[in-house]
Amino acid sequence: MTAQIVRAYYDAFNAGDYPAMLGLLTNDVVHDVNQGEREVGKDHFALFLSRMNDAYREQIDDLTVLADESGTRFAAEFSVSGTYQKGEPGFPAARGQRYTLPAGAFFEVRDGKIARVSTFYNLNEWLRQVGG
Repeated sequence: MTAQIVRAYYDAFNAGDYPAMLGLLTNDVVHDVNQGEREVGKDHFALFLSRMNDAYREQIDDLTVLADESGTRFAAEFSVSGTYQKGEPGFPAARGQRYTLPAGAFFEVRDGKIARVSTFYNLNEWLRQVGG
């Protein structure tokens, strides 16, 4: 397995091609949401993507992908540039605020599909940028 699956995941994200993203995931994918709960299953991941698509418009830039020797675990470092377009409970009101954050994610791949995505960014920095 190569880092190409992680690159394909972010290419699909940047294109807004959520069916392609979901096609890269195992049915029992584990999703560790930044500052949130662990979710399991492709259906939960699809709901997460829908919520995020409503509230944010984001692009991933400056992507670097690293792989372990087994080719089953990957790390990605990148920048997220986005617009906060619809408020979420517990967060500031959305007024089209723009933000840019460094972020990272860890992936586990099984049988040619992504079996785990764990994403991390600095929530306090995001709140500062959107006026929270």
